[in-house]
Amino acid sequence: MRPTYLSIVFFLITSVCVAQDDIIQLKSVSDTILNPKRTLKIADPFDGVKTMQKLFPGKLYKLSDNNTFLSWKCKSCKPTAYTDVNGVEGDQMFPYERGVATRILENIAYKDSKGNEFRLLFFNHSNYDEDGLQTGRFSGGLIGVAKFAKNDKVWEMRSFQSGVAAFGAFAQAPKPKLVEIGEDQYAFTLLHVNGGGGGPFEGTLYLIAGLDGKYQPIMEVNNYQLTNVASLKWSSSYKVVNDNGKKHFRDIIIKTNGTFSKAAKANDEFEADPPEEIAAMAKSKKQFNFEIEKRFSFKGKFYKMIDKPIVKFSNVK
Repeated sequence: MRPTYLSIVFFLITSVCVAQDDIIQLKSVSDTILNPKRTLKIADPFDGVKTMQKLFPGKLYKLSDNNTFLSWKCKSCKPTAYTDVNGVEGDQMFPYERGVATRILENIAYKDSKGNEFRLLFFNHSNYDEDGLQTGRFSGGLIGVAKFAKNDKVWEMRSFQSGVAAFGAFAQAPKPKLVEIGEDQYAFTLLHVNGGGGGPFEGTLYLIAGLDGKYQPIMEVNNYQLTNVASLKWSSSYKVVNDNGKKHFRDIIIKTNGTFSKAAKANDEFEADPPEEIAAMAKSKKQFNFEIEKRFSFKGKFYKMIDKPIVKFSNVK
């Protein structure tokens, strides 16, 4: 009987160890990682994952489906409130109390007009999960960013911001896109999309730029996109205006194209409100295509719409 008893004990111990190995572990880090004035030099070629490890020296995990992240916890860090644009669960207090999972969101390389090379390395922070998952329908991914400039064969960090704001759903922020809004003045856009289960997915465009020494949203365009509705849908594009004589913070034109069909309303599970520019037409006509053009200009510290929107209709019935 003794060998059998020992075998059972060994089996139980082994099972516990395997189970523990499957649980994502947290590594303690110092509060110095949040210092916006910290310095860092990376040898060329630039490696995003290795750079992320230098900035957030947690425990590295490489799971299936390209799920690579750093798991860390900072007991001495003082949490700071960051806006979650979903507005459902309030601000995000970062670093999170239970721990943090940090992933690379995007690694953008670009050159200015003089040929200087830069890198913008974006991070996505989410709450620690023992399975390495990202959850929470109305919880955005908190974006952080580090900017590097190339000096010979070394990339020197010019700025570092551990958190900007949270965007997206299921703790996953949308990928940023670089845009030049002035002479050698670069910003990035984010298309935040979310909605209830089975309901309309509404998209809002954000423009993030460096202002007053930090990256922050300087433009918010609601009704930028609508999907998952049979009777009404639209999408938009943006364009920086280069003919207005402005050296920095140039005007931006948003052009929205969409369709409306009253007959398709029978297939809608949820109702969606049309943009106010086409609301009257939607009440009186059965179907139509539409185009809405809006112009935004930088006023003070934020872009605001100027002039009246230009609205065009076609295929009206």
